[in-house]
Formats: sequence, structure tokens, C-alpha cells
Amino acid sequence: MALTDEAMDQIKAMIVRGDLAPGSRLPKEEDLAGQLGLSRNSLREAVRALTAMRILVTRQGDGTYVSSLEPHVLLETLSFAADVSQGQTALQLVQVRRLLEPQATGLATALLQPTDLQALRGILDRSRAAATVEEFVAHDIEFHLRIIEAVGNPVLSMLLQVLSTRTQRVRIVRGSRTRRALDQAHQDHEAILAALQARDAPLAISTATVHIAAVEQWLAGNFADDDVPSPGHTADHAD
Repeated sequence: MALTDEAMDQIKAMIVRGDLAPGSRLPKEEDLAGQLGLSRNSLREAVRALTAMRILVTRQGDGTYVSSLEPHVLLETLSFAADVSQGQTALQLVQVRRLLEPQATGLATALLQPTDLQALRGILDRSRAAATVEEFVAHDIEFHLRIIEAVGNPVLSMLLQVLSTRTQRVRIVRGSRTRRALDQAHQDHEAILAALQARDAPLAISTATVHIAAVEQWLAGNFADDDVPSPGHTADHAD
């Protein structure tokens, strides 16, 4: 095991044991290195890596602290990995999204307020008027996240945000016959909103499942293991 990895494991073990609580300040570098039997250089590398993972946070002129360790904070580090996913990995991300998001959409039917439903209506109206794929995708993401956030679980919201990335959606729409893909996506979104307005949880679950399953089917049919879809591919669905 590399020295940096060993140092990271030791710091994480201190956090798990409760020696370093969320929000607590790390001991001085010299003291912590001696306590762990590490060189100061290895400790610095470990601290940099754990900071990138949002396990630690550095406050300029104040020192290094353990983060809040809230799951939704730690999940943010997965966003880039999801954004660059291709082939089988991208398909697996969509499969997990299909397992989680429809159920969350069903839960939201009883929790969305009239103002939320009005906001969702506005998002869909703006998505209809989108001039570019990128603009449509931004509204698409906003629509789905507004629904999920009504559930009130920040871990779920962050996880689904990670699973359903902007980069992947743009690739899917661009890799499809764009007009047909957008038209189908608009129809799906309208069906989801209608189910939410009717407070019909089973219908909301089924419409969301159909919407995401179509994306999954397109990926399965158009992604080789490590391929990124090209504009020449065809598809029936946007994200």
C-alpha cells in the first residue's frame, strides 16, 4: 500500500472511531504525523486527497477540519465520475436511476405544494421554448430535481443528481434524432406532471418508469462498452 493511501486510511479510521468528530480541527501537522507514525509529506498528500473527497475541509489561515460528513456532501465527489461515464458504466447509472427515481416521484405526489406544481408547469413551458439542446437539458434537470426535492431527503436528491448528469443527457440528446427525442421527452414530462397534479402516485411511478426506461433502452442499444454516441445514431428518447 502506498504511504499516502496508508495515511488516508489512518485518518479515516480516526474519524470512524470518533477520535475526530465532524467539524473538529485536525491536530497540528507535526503532532498528527508523529501520532500516526507518518512523514509530514505523506500526511500532506493524504490531507489533500481527503480534502478533494470532501472528508476534510481547509480553512485558509485557520487549519484543516473534518467536514460535516453529511452523505449528500460526500456524494458530490461522485459527480465528475458520473459525468465522464461511458458505455456499460453509463448504462448502469441509468439503471440505478430507474430503480430510485420513479419511487421518489410517487412519494412526491402527496408532498408537492400548489406552488411547486405551478413551478413545474413553468419549467415545462420554458423547456418547450428552449432554443438549444443545452438549454432543454437544463430545464429537464430542473424539472426532475424539483420533484425529487419535494421528498425532503437531501441524500436522495444528491444521489439522483449524480446519477442523472448534465453531460450524459446532452450526449444522449445529441446522439439521437434531436427533434424526435425532444418531442418524446416533452410528452413524457407532461404525463408525469399530469399524474402529479392528479395526486396519483401509481400513475406517477409508471410514467416516470416509462420515461427513464426508454433512456435505458436507448443506451443499451447504442453504446458499445466504451463508445460515446455520435450524431449519426438514432433514438426515440431524450432524458
